[in-house]
Amino acid sequence: MLAAIKLLHTLIWAVLAGCILALPVLAWRKLFRSATIISVIVWMECVIVVLNGWRCPLTNWAALYTVDRAANFDIFLPLWLAAHNKLIFGSLFMFGETALASFWLRERKENSFRGT
Repeated sequence: MLAAIKLLHTLIWAVLAGCILALPVLAWRKLFRSATIISVIVWMECVIVVLNGWRCPLTNWAALYTVDRAANFDIFLPLWLAAHNKLIFGSLFMFGETALASFWLRERKENSFRGT
């Protein structure tokens, strides 16, 4: 069961990491609707993690099946990445959110200047 939880956790992590990496690219390409949808998905995960005491609920579930508490006991990631996951991807997400806001505001300003 632990392996199945780790696989599920890894798949969800990969989707969310992909969203975070795609966010500034979508913003740069002015695909604001897609970027906003991705942003909302990541923010929903942030809320879930905060409401769960800064832990993914899958971590709690995996903990039922092992006494191991290494940073990657619940996910198929290298130890260093699992240990610094929130810092790395939190920083990248904030960069993406800043890029989204910046590109959106620039586009809005250009459109109002053109009268569109």
